[in-house]
Amino acid sequence: MKQIIIAAALVLACADSLFAQHQNHTTDNTKTQHTDDGPPMTSKFSLDLPMNRDGSGTSWVPDETPIYAYMIHGKKWMTMIHGDFFLRYNKQDVFNSGSRGGAKFDAPNMIMLMSQRRVGRNGLFSVNTMLSFDPFTVGNGGYPLLYQTGESYKGNILVDRQHPHDLFANLSIAYTHRVAKSTDLSLSVGYPAEPALGPPVFMHRMSGWNSPDAVLGHHYQDATHIAFGVATLGLRHKNFKLEGSVFTGREPDEFRYGFDKARFDSYSVRLSYNPTSQWAFQVSNGWLHNPEEAHNGNVNRFTASAIHTKMLSASSYVATTLVYGQNKHAGHGPAEPSVLLESTMQWTKTALYGRYEFVQKNAEALGLDNVLPANPNLNINAITLGTNYMLGTFKQTNITAGVQGTLNVSPSAVKNIYGSAPMALQVYLRINPSMLKLGRPRNMIMDMDM
Repeated sequence: MKQIIIAAALVLACADSLFAQHQNHTTDNTKTQHTDDGPPMTSKFSLDLPMNRDGSGTSWVPDETPIYAYMIHGKKWMTMIHGDFFLRYNKQDVFNSGSRGGAKFDAPNMIMLMSQRRVGRNGLFSVNTMLSFDPFTVGNGGYPLLYQTGESYKGNILVDRQHPHDLFANLSIAYTHRVAKSTDLSLSVGYPAEPALGPPVFMHRMSGWNSPDAVLGHHYQDATHIAFGVATLGLRHKNFKLEGSVFTGREPDEFRYGFDKARFDSYSVRLSYNPTSQWAFQVSNGWLHNPEEAHNGNVNRFTASAIHTKMLSASSYVATTLVYGQNKHAGHGPAEPSVLLESTMQWTKTALYGRYEFVQKNAEALGLDNVLPANPNLNINAITLGTNYMLGTFKQTNITAGVQGTLNVSPSAVKNIYGSAPMALQVYLRINPSMLKLGRPRNMIMDMDM
């Protein structure tokens, strides 16, 4: 509890300091940097694209995606800082219908810093950092989340728990060169960083960022966002981008404060396409070498996603994401699929959001291979609904209170363990930067011949 209070105080202190810098540097030029009448601030991977298109890693989101951040403008460098801090109580089986539910008071969080500058006429250099104090405010054993699996702690697989993020979740640099009209070539390297595999990670999608929980299909869709050793080469032409990565396939170990060994033993390829300012599509495949410490074996991971975001006014929007992801374990039968549909309706101060999840996991992944020795595949369904309300804004920082509930539909084979439909409930207070008042991003598509 003491660690959580200290971390919250640090976040608020940083927000106050950053806003002061933001005011000093941007009061006179914010409107001219990014309005409907002038050119937008650019993506950190292209001089021709708006910054709104940047997702996590090198992924794309729609150009109409709003940005919650502090902005600092220097003579040569532009820096953006964003993140969030949840202070919450989480109970995973409210009515004690099974024996697997847990409860915890914790504080998931992350903070990101991205700086960029031009190099000559056609070059762009960027530095990207993501930190999380989860090891202190959540704990190395993670937080309760029914039917979640992935990674390990104290030599045992994590089951019905979501692992924390590492203290150093991203330390990367990138250089992009405009080689021709509407064509860029980029190279990014990081330790750790995110390879070109999957959609933007769950906490960087506007459709799902209101929820403090990871998605149940995290290790089928976007879990490689913290890989200790990544190099990605990308080629963009107009609104298509083809990328390839070489990276370390092993998930981070339980020691969340240091750096794991860089192996560069896995590969991925991703094709992204943004046909309009409101849509972002991607399809990707990864060949992962021994991703799980507790389960030896290579994994072939395929993902496809569609993201839609539409600004309804200067402070309201609707965002929706559909993701399909599957894992094919070498020598372990057919692929295991997952589907995610999530959406957020954001008004000026109130948000209403929801998430439907389907994921197939075998009994071994849930630690039930002794109970179900045939190791059957189990179809898991979960529906989450939530709402939150912005209590106020203090120096460009929002304070928001929310509540959400999840209904888990248990497979018949494990109803005696989990209960038929265990209900989860959590209440939270979130601290995050306010939305940047940049106006709607220009539709870059209109500037490029399709």
